[in-house]
Amino acid sequence: MSSATTSSREAEFEYLFKLLLIGDSGVGKSTLLLSFTSDTFEDLSPTIGVDFKIKHVTLGGKKLKLAIWDTAGQERFRTLTSSYYRGAQGIILVYDVTRRETFTNLSDIWLKKLTCTPQIKIASRCLLETKSISERTVSKKEGMDFAREYGCLFLECSAKARVNVEQCFEELVLKILETPSLLTEGSAVTSF
Repeated sequence: MSSATTSSREAEFEYLFKLLLIGDSGVGKSTLLLSFTSDTFEDLSPTIGVDFKIKHVTLGGKKLKLAIWDTAGQERFRTLTSSYYRGAQGIILVYDVTRRETFTNLSDIWLKKLTCTPQIKIASRCLLETKSISERTVSKKEGMDFAREYGCLFLECSAKARVNVEQCFEELVLKILETPSLLTEGSAVTSF
């Protein structure tokens, strides 16, 4: 297939959705993004600032373009990364089940940053557990309770084992497709 055909086909989409991956440094946000967009696994260095990748998918009978933003989790980048929250239709909150502080920081830091950003209207959030469940310090029940309390979807996933990687993005996007106000915003997004 020629590159002109490929780029023409990729340019055709009904909606553009901006998704964010947020959470502490080292929880696996970049690895999750790479696994979803490139179907590969790599141990990666922490993100400096912000990175993003594009993926074209068809879900719910709609051709979609996903702009997935990977935000740095280090404290020194938190003010920078919150400026990228504007215009997002979905957020994936990521924590490491082997590091309890990454879980507690979701409510203590990350959700507070979201609620302090008034221009953000996110109806869809997904809470993801990452890393080895055999060494867990955060139970699945705690994750499920947190998700229920904050109105999030909940999935355990592993980019390394390729468990629920596609599903976490698919479930979030399907939830966005069910939310008419986000569809209007998603179709109107021309820059990110």
